[in-house]
Amino acid sequence: MIKGVSSTLSFSLFSGMIYGVKIRLIFREKNEYLNMNKEQIMRKARLIYNPVSGKEIMRNNLADILDAIEKAGYEASAFATTPEPDSAKNEATRAAKAGFELVVAAGGDGTINEVVNGIAGLKKRPKMAIIPAGTTNDYARALKVPRSNVKAAAEVIQKQQTVKMDIGKAADTYFINIAAGGSLTELTYEVPSELKSIFGYLAYLAKGAEMLPRIKPTKMRLVYEGGEYEGNASMFFLGLTNSIGGFETIAPDAKLDDGKFSLIVVKTANLFEIVRLITLVLNGGKHVNDSKVLYVKTSFLDASLIDTDKKMMINLDGEYGGDAPMSFENLHQHIEFYANTDEIDDNAILGTVDPEEKEAGIELVKEFEKIKDEDLDQDE
Repeated sequence: MIKGVSSTLSFSLFSGMIYGVKIRLIFREKNEYLNMNKEQIMRKARLIYNPVSGKEIMRNNLADILDAIEKAGYEASAFATTPEPDSAKNEATRAAKAGFELVVAAGGDGTINEVVNGIAGLKKRPKMAIIPAGTTNDYARALKVPRSNVKAAAEVIQKQQTVKMDIGKAADTYFINIAAGGSLTELTYEVPSELKSIFGYLAYLAKGAEMLPRIKPTKMRLVYEGGEYEGNASMFFLGLTNSIGGFETIAPDAKLDDGKFSLIVVKTANLFEIVRLITLVLNGGKHVNDSKVLYVKTSFLDASLIDTDKKMMINLDGEYGGDAPMSFENLHQHIEFYANTDEIDDNAILGTVDPEEKEAGIELVKEFEKIKDEDLDQDE
């Protein structure tokens, strides 16, 4: 074969295969779009909201929020949580089993956590959306959902953008953002709920400053993917997102859907060293490279105390979740959330690859390699 003709033929075949793949994808996307529009007519959404969150902002904007959800293609209804234990959790479970395709959690991070616990254990899980109306709203910050306008938060659903989020599991409890243990984490238990509502995150900062002198080291054993830490620490911390306690630099390179926790172990209880580490956190997340910090990625963690007569409380999403020993598991891409993905950093999302597209790409590469090898044989 003449070399010029061979190269031209190879290019033509390669271009034709690419064109064929593109045509198939266009037709498939068109059919998926048409099917989506048909399904939207009958889809149901359940709004589960905390009527007292955010100075009753949800109660005052309920009609606008339901309208925004319906404009996204859902038949929307609402449920107001009650003071009874697990009110939001039980309603989320009921809605999922009743066939609702979307559950919207409206309130603070605690309400979102409770709704997640209502559906995370189910085999068939609906999509979720969030409308923040709490104090720190870490999850909304991670998903780039508006935090100061509940109607705008509901309108994110209309963009039809989603992320399959990792969820943490500790024993029979699920968490969406953090799990932690050690004396440095105990400040969250001592902030009265009324102070959280009135002063917001300033209440946490004030209590943290008050407690710093009381921090003591804890002898702990932490077994994680690829390693083990055994020694004194004032805190171990597992993060699922980069937004923790109102900061986005504690786990600066966290991904939302990679199946990995960001594990941070603070290996000191010295007041001055902790203050220095906090300064590094505020200075762009430079604490992760400090010798007093262990920072790794892991899909699991087994946490226990070396001194078994001591006690270490476990914090799950800001609430007491039991005592060590405890095991933690990352459930990879477990629940699909509506999110403002246009504003999420590309490095924070891995995304998923459609199996058919992946297979088509593999076959395309094989064909191209085959043509290239044949050309080389001809030229020789």
